[in-house]
Amino acid sequence: MKYLTADLKFIKKSLSLLALITALLLIEHAQLQAQCFYYPRDLKQAFKNKTRSIDGKPGKNYWQNHGSYNITLTISPPNRNIQGAEQIIYSNNSPDTLKELNMKLIMNIHKPGAARFANAQANYLTQGVQMDSFVIDGQAVAINNQDATTNQAITLPKPLLPHQSVKLDITWHYELALGAGREGAIDSTSFYLGYFYPRIAVYDDYNGWDKLPFLDVQEFYNDFNDYTLQVKVPSDFLVWATGTLQNPQEVLQPEYTKRLERSMNSDSVVHIVTPLDLSQKNITTKNKLNTWIWKADDISDMAVGISDHYVWDAASVVIDHSSRRRASIQAAYLDNAADFHSAVKFGQYALTWFSNNLPGVPYPYPKMTVFQGYADMEYPMMVNSSHKDDLSFAQLLLDHEISHTWFPFYMGTNESRYGFMDEGWATTFERLIGATEIGQENTDALWTELRVKPWISDPSAPEDLPIITPSSELRDGLSNNEYGKPALSHFALKDLLGDDLFKKSLKGYMNNWHGKHPVPWDYFNSMSDKSGRNLNWFFNNWFFSNSYIDLSLQKVNKIKDGYSITVKNTGGFYIPFDVKITCQDGTCKIIHQTPAIWEQNPQIVCFNFKTDRVVKAVEINTGIFLDANVSDNVFVVK
Repeated sequence: MKYLTADLKFIKKSLSLLALITALLLIEHAQLQAQCFYYPRDLKQAFKNKTRSIDGKPGKNYWQNHGSYNITLTISPPNRNIQGAEQIIYSNNSPDTLKELNMKLIMNIHKPGAARFANAQANYLTQGVQMDSFVIDGQAVAINNQDATTNQAITLPKPLLPHQSVKLDITWHYELALGAGREGAIDSTSFYLGYFYPRIAVYDDYNGWDKLPFLDVQEFYNDFNDYTLQVKVPSDFLVWATGTLQNPQEVLQPEYTKRLERSMNSDSVVHIVTPLDLSQKNITTKNKLNTWIWKADDISDMAVGISDHYVWDAASVVIDHSSRRRASIQAAYLDNAADFHSAVKFGQYALTWFSNNLPGVPYPYPKMTVFQGYADMEYPMMVNSSHKDDLSFAQLLLDHEISHTWFPFYMGTNESRYGFMDEGWATTFERLIGATEIGQENTDALWTELRVKPWISDPSAPEDLPIITPSSELRDGLSNNEYGKPALSHFALKDLLGDDLFKKSLKGYMNNWHGKHPVPWDYFNSMSDKSGRNLNWFFNNWFFSNSYIDLSLQKVNKIKDGYSITVKNTGGFYIPFDVKITCQDGTCKIIHQTPAIWEQNPQIVCFNFKTDRVVKAVEINTGIFLDANVSDNVFVVK
């Protein structure tokens, strides 16, 4: 019997040890899980192929393809039929042999039967892109103008080997839609052309051909190409476009050429074309058709605006103080749009602020044009901006669109798959610059109303999908996952790292990936590498979880030399917060907690407040991180 008792004691002791070991292993596993996040299989293959590296930098074998586009457009308003011809020299820099090309035909979004995110009105519908001829290296190939798709695979007559090029000659036409928003007819003789030409889709190192359809909500993904664009328009029409105008003397009368040249070095606004000038109809060269020629290299897209009754303002601003390089800021608009009379000044301020503060990279292009349209949509060197009666709101929207210069145009992110990689940053920058324009309090009131409240006040499940969820897979929750939530993550990280290290790390990421195609994991790993801190725990929480924002002040206990304060993270996101402590004698103390407080204790934290005073009440303030339930943010000490 005594042996049996001894055996039972041994078994109990062994089980206790096993339980302890198991518990320790589970804790260790949980800690490891907290430090890591999901890597998709295509990205793991990119690491294996050494096109990307785990430190967030492009790998030694990184590559991307390139196109040289020579495009000619003929436009004759009020006729909305656009005639186009282009030659593309496409270089295959990949290690793969390409047997086909995927063509992006964005204007097919207007075809009846095209897949769309939302319903289309009748005036939105057209016959889409009609390709009249398609020639590859001198050989005509069959094309399909019937399908209502924004992707079309074109089989190559012979495979395109690595490090070889192919030449495409394409003619096409399409009808500009009415009421389209991002592009289309603004009025009978003012047109905005975006995504107007057949283009070769991105073929990249981790996903191959980009075949995501354009649904008119998710945005775009393009290679960095070189462009020459010729726009043929009737006399009396003005043209604004991405790039640098190559022949102002050939299309403008001498007086207007002089005004344009003067604006290039002027801090003051130059009125290049006024209402009086428009009435006299002597601005452009008197030809039946004038050909405006624009060039832009190493850029992801082109856009064009034309009108015969828009006024034209311009000035410039120093955007790189070390080299004294200036950039032109221009505006084309209806004279009765009061907010657009401030567009050049707003643009000057935005270009210099973004260049010298955050992101702190000098504006990379020679100019920026603000064109009055409907969409509030960004393009390289162009903004299609709508009229707003509220000047502060108009400036905020313009700031947002101009800030897109850096994300996605300078960085080449994939907007259609990971829209938060550009919209999140633009939403961050608009708040930062807004504080210097209308004050922090006014900016935060406007910003939280627009960017945070629609999400935090909506408890539906789609709103809490992880930010990393591809934009192409989202419907409900898309806007908040692209704008407000990632912007809040950036502000939380800024609070965690401090302003200087945050800016240093962001610029390191941008230096790594300027002119390339980063994915979210490149951003995560770059920020960890450049900050010198393992931030996986932070990114795992903000981008891979179903969290939201809700802190709960659980209890305040009197201890020997003060008080112990316990806060529960009910919502789950790692946010910064302030704790306001009010004493019975009327004195107050505010303790700031950065997101670092959640690293070791993600669900509940306890911290001490040393004081010899009697505490009356404690309150949590989350600032722009709006709390879903503020009823438990105050604790009255009894």
